[in-house]
Amino acid sequence: MRLRIYIDTSIVGGFFDKEFAEPTKALFERLKRKEVVFVLSNVLKKELLNAPQQVKDLLAQYKKYECEFEDVELTPEAENLANTYINEKVVGTTSLDDCQHIAIATINKVDILASWNFKHIVNISRIRGYNSVNMKNGYTTLEIRNPRELIEYENG
Repeated sequence: MRLRIYIDTSIVGGFFDKEFAEPTKALFERLKRKEVVFVLSNVLKKELLNAPQQVKDLLAQYKKYECEFEDVELTPEAENLANTYINEKVVGTTSLDDCQHIAIATINKVDILASWNFKHIVNISRIRGYNSVNMKNGYTTLEIRNPRELIEYENG
């Protein structure tokens, strides 16, 4: 069974960022080898509209390799959960898009959410906050990781 990995916008942009390129490209190689499925939301696609052209074009380039992508939507249920994260003060109101990514990933029961956003997403206090809200509201916890943690290493 392939891992279903929800990616946020920082992953697509990270492909071209000197600091994050190597592990991001390794994650995309896993996609190309059909080891993982990327879960893409309409929130991601909306955010990519304002991105530089090379960032906008990246996912389409991988579609030609017949990589598997799964499309998911921001539903009213996900909007409500995202607002609950803010109401519970996991993050502030300026982080609504980040909360929407977390909520969509939670509701769609992805295996992992991948992000380079260490301020609002990939840090232990935020992860605990999101998962506390999830559990309080009857949802499962969400694995949140950066691509360095998703690289497959050879045995040895």
